[in-house]
Amino acid sequence: MENYTYNSFYIQLEGLKVTEMSLYPVFLFLFCSYLFIMFANVGIIILVLIDKNLHQPMYLLFCNLPLNDILGNSIMVPRLLSDTLRPPSERLISYPECVVQAFTTHMFGTTAHTILIIMAVDRYVAICNPLRYSAIMTNKMVIKLTVSAWGVALVTVGILLGLTIRLNRCRTMITNPYCDNAALFKLSCESVFINNVYGLTFTVVLFTSSIVSMVITYSKITVVCLMNKSKSLNSKALKTCSTHLSVYLIMILSGMLVILLHRFPQYSDYRKLAAILYHIIPGSLNPIIYGVQSKEIRTFVSHMFQRKKVLPSL
Repeated sequence: MENYTYNSFYIQLEGLKVTEMSLYPVFLFLFCSYLFIMFANVGIIILVLIDKNLHQPMYLLFCNLPLNDILGNSIMVPRLLSDTLRPPSERLISYPECVVQAFTTHMFGTTAHTILIIMAVDRYVAICNPLRYSAIMTNKMVIKLTVSAWGVALVTVGILLGLTIRLNRCRTMITNPYCDNAALFKLSCESVFINNVYGLTFTVVLFTSSIVSMVITYSKITVVCLMNKSKSLNSKALKTCSTHLSVYLIMILSGMLVILLHRFPQYSDYRKLAAILYHIIPGSLNPIIYGVQSKEIRTFVSHMFQRKKVLPSL
């Protein structure tokens, strides 16, 4: 007969299963990835704030993405690093901390979708209504879009976790490298039917709305580009849209891989790895993609390096 511990304050995390030989390479990879994510994303935000040439709706909206990457990885990766060096029996986390980690994890995934949706709206207006772009995408509109992206994620994820924390817990083991909503409600011995229904609806609506938004906006952008014979306009549209689309595809494919692996319990270790990479890969690649594609960002960075070269000679 299974022993139950009701509403225990501490929960045990299974963490990553790594051999002694791979322990330090895995730790080093996660540590370097985290440092790069922090450095690159903080750098992008500072760059946009201090350079007046980047005070455009496209870059101001994009700032939400590195901010989301910073918040999402700051809660998950440091805890994962510390747990990697601990024996499995000592990987304990308090329930409130676990709830915060789960909330941040789901906010990270949800906000990534909503931010990319509002960025798609910005690209649609810029290409399909270029003459009215400055009148439509005002500072007030940028603020409204930003608040809506974070607000929708906050409300939907708040309900998701609210349905979970109402449950009594009778188990203390989470077979994941970090806390998420599904892992939390599986600790309960009560009925989780409502949690499953809302969680499934939440996931389907989120993925469907983001995919439909991308299909509609990019279909209209494609039609405008095909009808317009201006090579310079089409080239600019292709560059900005390919950047946004690349970031979206990386995010959506990483998320779908985690969901797909949930259907195959025999690949649970691969699912755990995919869940970690879902945070690390977009957070690492997003600033690189935008930094390489954006002429303004490349120009600013090149000027910075030129100044550093001139100063020693003086």
